[in-house]
Amino acid sequence: MFIDDSSVIRKVAKRILGGPDMLVIEAASGFDAIEMCAADMPDIIIVDGALPDMQAVDVIRRVRAMASPVQPQILISLVEVEVAAIMKAKRAGAQGYLLKPFNRPQLLECFRNLKIAA
Repeated sequence: MFIDDSSVIRKVAKRILGGPDMLVIEAASGFDAIEMCAADMPDIIIVDGALPDMQAVDVIRRVRAMASPVQPQILISLVEVEVAAIMKAKRAGAQGYLLKPFNRPQLLECFRNLKIAA
């Protein structure tokens, strides 16, 4: 799941990752993402560090608080390395971060690492 208010970021991620072995779902807001996760928890969640409707750490905490057999791997996506934001996200339950804009090799490598860690 890609949670980002930018339709361009979501579209690029979907184009790079989408295929027969991976379904990429999108959410334009934190509230939409929480509703979608409650209905069907994804394996991996990338949450924008600057959502307009709620803070990324709140999305992460709410997802982590859900009773689900799936414990997703969560990354926060940032436009620059912000150590404080990364640490807050990790304390909330994220495994790491992804810098944007990203390209195909960066995103594929990130997802390979997440799948290996799972």
